[in-house]
Amino acid sequence: MNKFNRKLILEDGSEYYGYGFGCMEDGITEIVFNTSPVGYQEIISDPSYTYQTVVMAYPLIGNYGIAEDDFETAIPTIGGLAVRDYNDKPSNFRSRHTLAEIMEKYHIPGIYGIDTRKLIRSIRDLGSRKVLITSADTPLQEGLKRLHAYEMPKDAVSKVSRKNVQEYFIPDAGYHVAAIDCGMKQNIIRCLNQKGCHVTVLPWNVSQEEVERIKPDGIFLSNGPGDPTDVETVIRLVRNLRGKYPIFGICLGHQIISLAYGAKTYKLKFGHRGGNHPVKNLLTGKIEITSQNHSYAVDEKSLENTGLEVTHRNLLDSTVEGVACKKDKVFCVQYHPESAPGPQDSMYLFDQFMEMMEGTRDGKKN
Repeated sequence: MNKFNRKLILEDGSEYYGYGFGCMEDGITEIVFNTSPVGYQEIISDPSYTYQTVVMAYPLIGNYGIAEDDFETAIPTIGGLAVRDYNDKPSNFRSRHTLAEIMEKYHIPGIYGIDTRKLIRSIRDLGSRKVLITSADTPLQEGLKRLHAYEMPKDAVSKVSRKNVQEYFIPDAGYHVAAIDCGMKQNIIRCLNQKGCHVTVLPWNVSQEEVERIKPDGIFLSNGPGDPTDVETVIRLVRNLRGKYPIFGICLGHQIISLAYGAKTYKLKFGHRGGNHPVKNLLTGKIEITSQNHSYAVDEKSLENTGLEVTHRNLLDSTVEGVACKKDKVFCVQYHPESAPGPQDSMYLFDQFMEMMEGTRDGKKN
């Protein structure tokens, strides 16, 4: 085998040598891990991974290639990808490109051949932190100096949000949803369309007047990257619109809703990223198998006197996975129901949103 040509340098001084694929540019990002055995195309194209390098726990990546219909965004913005074994000869009738080709096209650096088990254990023990993907010849001290001097950007949402309004029409739509794009995955729009919604996707910094001008039946708050406290514009928007429209939020949208009601958020040690996280629905007692991708969580103690009640709880670490304000017809979850985890365990949330919009519409008629 050829000599190692790439490596990872972490802030603790540890180095992981491997081979490059995709883009060969150097990059500094936050390192995180994902435990899903499939879905690498959806992961690299999920805007929530902006400024992050994802270590895949499943060892074989690239084996089914890239399909044109499976992208979650038109222009992937993930910071990097680290895997154990990379397969550059995919076997899949739907495949049109290799993973490396797409990563090179969108300037995503990759590294394979590293000990991903050791690296993930390090992330679990020491937490998510900055990482440099660079040439194997880069001196350690130079790499550490670059890591120490680098400040992680705080403009993640503005980077990935649409800049213009986009309409997603369907014939005979029953509802009109205004979706605030903080880094929205395409499958969320598909789910809303399938439920009979005409979706108007609005940029993250849309004004209250612009939202009200289109007269939506309900408002959806999307997933997205970064610290939720960095998007004060969206927090303020929710604060002004709550009680006027049914509001449904997912992931970052869940955190934004909680902040709008006066709660607080905090950063998890290494986050939740995978496709089989068990969550208990406290309203029904049922356990849902969920897809997750987030670094921040809502502080449960800070929910006191906000008007929000906890509706869902993570069974792995007891973090808050959902809250609701029945009076205002506002609810949200930390996980991703549109990712179809388990036997579509969480799709009922979209039905719940439809029912809220229908009830509001009936109230207006009366």
